[in-house]
Amino acid sequence: MRIAKVLGTVTMNNPHPSMVGARLRLIGPLSPPELRDGVAPQADEIVAWDDLGSGIGSLVAISEGAEAAQPFRPNYKPIDVYISAILDHVDIDQNLLR
Repeated sequence: MRIAKVLGTVTMNNPHPSMVGARLRLIGPLSPPELRDGVAPQADEIVAWDDLGSGIGSLVAISEGAEAAQPFRPNYKPIDVYISAILDHVDIDQNLLR
């Protein structure tokens, strides 16, 4: 699980049938120093499925790979990243980043 910042919304005009009604967000994964310093994400942006209603600027926890599809079992969803939590506050132990 990683922490990311929601950067925008993704829309599709011809989605896969299992994705009709999906809320997709453009997110930027954050490294520990970026999270600590409050700077913008430097990693490549990715698209994540959002069932929780996150907004632009929200910090979120994401699940990736096979774990991302688990909330939909036994149905199939062609997703690789799922927003699993909206984070209100993040505390970082400065000793771990030295």
